[in-house]
Amino acid sequence: MDQVTVALTQAFWTGDKESMIDKHIALMRRASEAGANIICFQELFYGPYFGIVQDSKFYDYAESVPGPTTERFAELARELSMVVVLPVYEEEHTGVLYNTAAVIDADGTYLGKYRKNHIPHLDRFWEKFYFKPGNLGWPVFDTAVGRVGVTICYDRHFPEGWRALGLGGAEIVFNPNASKPGQSNRLWELEQPAAAGDNGYFVCVPNRVGRETNEFGEAAVDFYGTSYVVDPMGNFVGEKASSTDEELLIRDLDMTMIRRTRYDWQFYRDRRPDTYAPISAP
Repeated sequence: MDQVTVALTQAFWTGDKESMIDKHIALMRRASEAGANIICFQELFYGPYFGIVQDSKFYDYAESVPGPTTERFAELARELSMVVVLPVYEEEHTGVLYNTAAVIDADGTYLGKYRKNHIPHLDRFWEKFYFKPGNLGWPVFDTAVGRVGVTICYDRHFPEGWRALGLGGAEIVFNPNASKPGQSNRLWELEQPAAAGDNGYFVCVPNRVGRETNEFGEAAVDFYGTSYVVDPMGNFVGEKASSTDEELLIRDLDMTMIRRTRYDWQFYRDRRPDTYAPISAP
């Protein structure tokens, strides 16, 4: 496809899983009406961002992948002819849990999943309490709109993942987030545009938005939204989304840019993997 229309969501936490799923079903229908071919939801879209605390009650949000939520959105994907990147909390089996994104094609086919490789553990990002590190590598999925890769939030701080997806043939990479103010703000401006430019593909980054005080009270953090899309030259495609409000961000991607950009800047030709051994050392 020479043009792909992408949709990203940033939505407030409602207080329960079912209403969050309903909200995102409505957002997906709105995206379809606006002409979107593919949509990606924010990190752990149907729950709160529970990494703020360490509490085993949140394990109950996990489910199998594929499972009930992926099946529900597969039916909707088939109805709307839309590809879906669906970030969910995965239970492989009892007590084995991952931060996962399922990829569903426009005909409703479940294509596979990505499991978050890099798991942070710091103040109000206590993710090692909830997730094992991913063990599926850096898969790239052949979809109706092109070759799609996924990273999740903290993964974006590690350039090796971006490059692995480029080497795998990714054309659009999605990075669903739960990012809050701090050092993250400056990195938010730098990393994804750099990754897009370095690798010659589109990068799409939905972020959570607002304070989830209805779940965590005064401990809640202020997710800053500002979801955006970057082209293969590292330029923003349109404006960033709101920093305070819910939004359905829709952007048109000129897929012919990938070939033009890579012909102009031959980063894949000129790379020197024979000199990079130190970066794979522990």
